[in-house]
Amino acid sequence: MKSTGLLFIFLLFATVFLASCDSNLKDVQKINLSEFSPSGDADSITLKYTDSGRIKAVLIASKMLDYATVKYPFTEFPKGVDVTLYDEKGKRTYIRSNYAVQFKGTDIIDLQGKVKISTEDNQVLETEQLYFDQKNSWFFTEEKFKFSAPKGISNGEGIDFNSDFTLMNTQKFSGEIEQSEQ
Repeated sequence: MKSTGLLFIFLLFATVFLASCDSNLKDVQKINLSEFSPSGDADSITLKYTDSGRIKAVLIASKMLDYATVKYPFTEFPKGVDVTLYDEKGKRTYIRSNYAVQFKGTDIIDLQGKVKISTEDNQVLETEQLYFDQKNSWFFTEEKFKFSAPKGISNGEGIDFNSDFTLMNTQKFSGEIEQSEQ
């Protein structure tokens, strides 16, 4: 009889424990759900970044989600972005991607999905993922890329460069590009 009583107490304890776990699990799920809900949601946006009264960049996106209240805040562009960068002389660099996320506090933008950067002088870089360091105006990736210019085409894996392609560092590289002396 003692073993039957102990078994009954154990089963009662296990039932109470499992019932309380189910309730706690639902509470935890609710916390996680609310934690990653965007604090801001915008459709069809155009953002203009200025410095000293001059336009430095224009960002156009059909959808923006702002996660400003999470532990590591970020802004997401789930339907992609079109960005135009302007240098000091007004030359433009165009950027397009199918998805983008900007990590607040790091000045890094992660561009993903058919990323294409082109300049006014017909230089084009295409890749699947590219990071942009806003503070230093520098792009980098470890992914495969294709670079096209009026004087040639090259392919590689891993590249970093400035926004007008005047400074470039490549890792695995193949192809030929004729460069003019300046």
